[in-house]
Amino acid sequence: MFKFITDFLESSGYLGVFALMALENIFPPIPSELIMPFAGFVVARGDLKLAGVLIAGTAGSIAGALPWYYGARIYGKDRLKEFADRHARWMTVTGEDIDKSIAAFDRHGRSVVLFGRLIPAIRTLISVPAGLACMSLWQFLLFSTIGSLAWTGALTAAGFLLESNYEQVGKYVDPVSKGIFGILLVWYIYRVITHRTAKKAH
Repeated sequence: MFKFITDFLESSGYLGVFALMALENIFPPIPSELIMPFAGFVVARGDLKLAGVLIAGTAGSIAGALPWYYGARIYGKDRLKEFADRHARWMTVTGEDIDKSIAAFDRHGRSVVLFGRLIPAIRTLISVPAGLACMSLWQFLLFSTIGSLAWTGALTAAGFLLESNYEQVGKYVDPVSKGIFGILLVWYIYRVITHRTAKKAH
């Protein structure tokens, strides 16, 4: 994997960083926890410039988030509420829950988008409530850019500083990402089970 990504980044340059990060946010074939540290490693070798990598990585991250934002905005809250009420068991939410979530997002949306971009597994999905709540595009872009720049900057710096010890980045970051995903999966299963139990009780 290391050789593939580094060879790709060396041959495609900043456009490759942009493309991989955009795809990672739309449907992640390769997680950013691998892309940006490897890009930092390439920077440390002198094949790319640090500023260019940060700009390309952040821009790609934002470009990949926009389809989710616009998709949610076009689909709309009302249709999602109807869908949730029809499939409440598997979605684990109802139309009323969505109303409450969007109301909470209206109050804290900027912080949610900003810090959500720093959390593995949440980074992509955070664009959906922003679109459903019709968060203004300029706010979405501003706070997404700040959060994405912080995330890509930290990962790139890790790859740059560790250089030949780049494996250490994945050693620590990857288990954390998997742990967060595992917690979210357990939480989902719990919600499905408790929802089903509640229905039987009626």
